[in-house]
Amino acid sequence: MLFSDLKIHPLILKALEAQGYKNPTPIQQQAIPSILEGRDVMGAAQTGTGKTAAFAIPTLQLLAREGRLENRGRTIKSLILTPTRELAIQIEENIVQYGKNLWLRHAVIFGGVTQGSQVAKLKSGIDILVATPGRLLDLMQQWYIDLRHIEIFTLDEADRMLNMWFINDVRKVLAKLPVKRQTLMFSATMPNEILHLADSILNNPVKVEVTPVTSTAEKVSQAVFFLKKSDKKLLLQEILKNEKMTSVLVFSRTKHGADRIVKDLDAVGITAAAIHWNKSQNNRQRALENFKSGKIRVLVATDIAARGIDIDELMFVVNYDLPNEPETYIHRIGRTGRAGKDWVALSFCDREEYEFLLDIEKLTGQKIRRMEKHPFHVSISAPISNAEKKKINAEKEAKKKAFRKENPRSFGRGRR
Repeated sequence: MLFSDLKIHPLILKALEAQGYKNPTPIQQQAIPSILEGRDVMGAAQTGTGKTAAFAIPTLQLLAREGRLENRGRTIKSLILTPTRELAIQIEENIVQYGKNLWLRHAVIFGGVTQGSQVAKLKSGIDILVATPGRLLDLMQQWYIDLRHIEIFTLDEADRMLNMWFINDVRKVLAKLPVKRQTLMFSATMPNEILHLADSILNNPVKVEVTPVTSTAEKVSQAVFFLKKSDKKLLLQEILKNEKMTSVLVFSRTKHGADRIVKDLDAVGITAAAIHWNKSQNNRQRALENFKSGKIRVLVATDIAARGIDIDELMFVVNYDLPNEPETYIHRIGRTGRAGKDWVALSFCDREEYEFLLDIEKLTGQKIRRMEKHPFHVSISAPISNAEKKKINAEKEAKKKAFRKENPRSFGRGRR
C-alpha cells in the first residue's frame, strides 16, 4: 500500500515524498482512514511503529480542508497532549515536516523554560498546539490559551500520563474542551486504567491494535545474564569493552540509579550521560543530542524520560534493572530492531528480579536466552511462592503429627 492509496492531501503527499515516505506502516494504514472519517480512535502500538504520523497526518488534512485563514482571529483547533518535553518537540518537528506545504500554523509549549517566546507564538495565532500538561494549564490560567474551539483532541502516550501522575491534569484539560469534538488516544500499552479512561473520553471509538502488547520486536536478539546485584556495574563495564557497541541505551529503574551508573562508567573512561526528571530539560536535550551525534556512546535513562527518544541507529538496549511491569520490557526493547535491522537487547537479572523475568516470559510467550558464560554468573532458581511455602509447611506439620501419634513416649508425659 502507498500513502496515495489513503487519499492523503496532495500537498501532504508531496511533503511525505520529500522525507522518503512511500508506504504507510500498519497502524497508519488502519488509523488514518478512520480519523479522516471523523471517528474517535484508540490506538495501541509499540514505539517505532509510526504512531505520531498516524494522528499527525490526518489532523493536518482535516484542518487544511477549512482553507487558508488569516492569522488574526485564528483559534486553536487541534490540541495534542503528551507527557514530556522530548515527545512534544518530536511531535512538533513531525508536524513541521508533514505540513510544510500547508498554510496551517502550529506551536509547541512545555515547562522548564521561560514562557515569553511560547506566549508570543500563541498570540500570533495558531491552528495546532502540542503541549505538556503542566505548561498548558499554567498558560490557560493566564488566559493565553482558549480551548473552546478545539475540534481534534489527541492524547499521546496515555499510559505514561498515568505513571507520571498527570491524570488529574488531563481531567482538568478535558473539562475545558468542547463536548462535541473528535478524540484520538494512542498508547504503547493498554492496561486496565487506560481502558477505563478511554471509555470515559471516547465516543464509539475505532480500536486499532497493530502489535499486541504481548509481542516483542521480531528483529531483536534477547539475552539475560544472572548475577549478583553488586556485580551489575562490573558486567556492564565488561560488555562495553566491545568497541562495536557504539550506541547503547541503558535502562535504570530509578533516577538515582541512573546517576550512579553514569558515575561508575565515567570512572573507567566510558562516556555516558543520564536523562531523568531531576535533570533540567536543557541538560536532557543536550544529552540526547550528544547521544544521537555519537559524542557519547552510552545514554542511561529511566522509563519515563526515555519516551521521546527516537534513534534510528540504536544498536543495543541494556536493561540494567529489569522492570516490574512486563509491558515496560516490551516497550524498552522495541527501541531496537527498527527498519528491518537486527539489534540486541540484554538484561541483567539478580535474585530479587527473577520473578520479573518470569512475568516477562509469561506475557511474551518467549523464553529469553540465558547467558551463563560470563565472569559474574550465579545460579538463580525460581523463588518459592507463598502458596508453595504454605503447602510445604502443612506437609511438615502433618508428618510431625503422624510421628507423634506413632511415638507418644517421645513427647510430653510419655518421656521418662
